[in-house]
Amino acid sequence: MAGTRMAAPLLALKEGYSPAAVGVLLALFSIMQVALALPAGRFADRHGLRRPVQFSVLAACCGTALAAAFPVFPMLCLAALMTGGATGAANISLQRHVGRAASQAGGSAQIRKVFSWLAIGPAVSNFMGPFSAGLLIDYAGPVANSTTGFRAAFLLMALLPLASWLLIQRTTEMPPIVLPDGTAKPKVWDLLREPMFARLMLVNWFLSSCWDVHTFVVPVLGFERGVSASSIGSILGAFALAAATIRLVLPFVASHIKEYKIITAAMLVTCMLFGVYPFMPGALAMGICSVLLGLTLGSVQPMIMSTLHQITPEARHGEALGLRLMAINASSVLMPVLFGTAGAVAGVAVVFWAVGAAVGLGARAAWQLKTSPPS
Repeated sequence: MAGTRMAAPLLALKEGYSPAAVGVLLALFSIMQVALALPAGRFADRHGLRRPVQFSVLAACCGTALAAAFPVFPMLCLAALMTGGATGAANISLQRHVGRAASQAGGSAQIRKVFSWLAIGPAVSNFMGPFSAGLLIDYAGPVANSTTGFRAAFLLMALLPLASWLLIQRTTEMPPIVLPDGTAKPKVWDLLREPMFARLMLVNWFLSSCWDVHTFVVPVLGFERGVSASSIGSILGAFALAAATIRLVLPFVASHIKEYKIITAAMLVTCMLFGVYPFMPGALAMGICSVLLGLTLGSVQPMIMSTLHQITPEARHGEALGLRLMAINASSVLMPVLFGTAGAVAGVAVVFWAVGAAVGLGARAAWQLKTSPPS
């Protein structure tokens, strides 16, 4: 998905489509995850790991293969829908399986450690996918106006999911959860009525909004400061690299620090960094802030996942993961529009300060996650 998300907009721009059309194309990656999150979570609760991943592999391979065969805008939109939905569904089933296995193997400490390792995967893929696709686009298309390089990139993206299919073939499925006869069909709103789960979703939304605002506002802030495009790209790259680096460290400290402490500390540090970010005069200072912010926000996702598995019933882990994914992707679609409107009216510095203040105030909710009830 990461490679397709980079290659598809470039091809659309090359073919003369407007930035607005490209924005719609990018939104499709998240929109399908919003639409499929809850059904995919419930499907994973019923069928475990292999079947959801197999369907996801099929969808991702077909979507990118169609884009390779017919590199036109409507097919790029279809590829965005299929790869976005497939990635979301596969992630839900994988996270559910890993959480259950870790819980049975060693309790909360093992859950924190395993999700810290698991979080490295998306960080690596967000580098390798665009990097490999970019190489093929540049060097597999010798003719300036040819789509050969894009076809090659989409073909590679179509082959990569097959590795996922091969890797799960020898995975031992967790035993199914059998509910007692007469158990009422659960409703998603029942989860949201649980104070701990609602609190966790609020904290998760605050922190995912910080990720979105950094990605959206830094280019605007850099432009206002006269920072070059390559430097802005390096600032954002430093953020992603720092987020990946902290996830390499987390497995070694996760056994010793509770989730709520890491999440609360991350929210308070993020609040302070957002407060000073608009005062950074140039690329170097912005880069330092970006690295610190990447280290801070990169530590949160594994702790959120660990907490979620401890405060929700085992039979509804997939549904809870789907609800979380739906909220994050809905935020990623809607929040940039809100940020852009607020930035145009009040300035980008105000956006940083407002989001930072909200995150700082939300730290109290994170601290209250320390009293997790049994699932």
